[in-house]
Amino acid sequence: MRRLLSTFAHGSAGAGLLLLRLAAGLALVVQAIEGLLAGPPPGAIFLHALSLGVGILVAVGLWTPVAAALMAADGLLSFFFPGLDPWRSFLLAATGAALALLGPGAWSIDARRFGWRRVDLRDPAPKDPPPF
Repeated sequence: MRRLLSTFAHGSAGAGLLLLRLAAGLALVVQAIEGLLAGPPPGAIFLHALSLGVGILVAVGLWTPVAAALMAADGLLSFFFPGLDPWRSFLLAATGAALALLGPGAWSIDARRFGWRRVDLRDPAPKDPPPF
């Protein structure tokens, strides 16, 4: 995971990524719940459940590069289905692609699990000299 994300943005950039992740993830969750409540055919239930899971992963910032790439693919696929709002799908695809490229930011589970750690090495406590 560290190879996918070299740094996790802090400060205002990290806050912007948090806002972007929350908005995109919650929009995908709402779209998936709307699709599940509409009574889809059995094959589409799996796709809506997958969208629900991906939306939750993006919102909390877990496995963000993979989840955001799946979100972009889902947005592109749903862009071509009739009956769905094409601009919402396009916006979710673009947001997913941006998050896959930018990363989750400092306020995410990915940053806590895979972020850089600071290790302080201390000198050992002085020992008494040998008694001889």
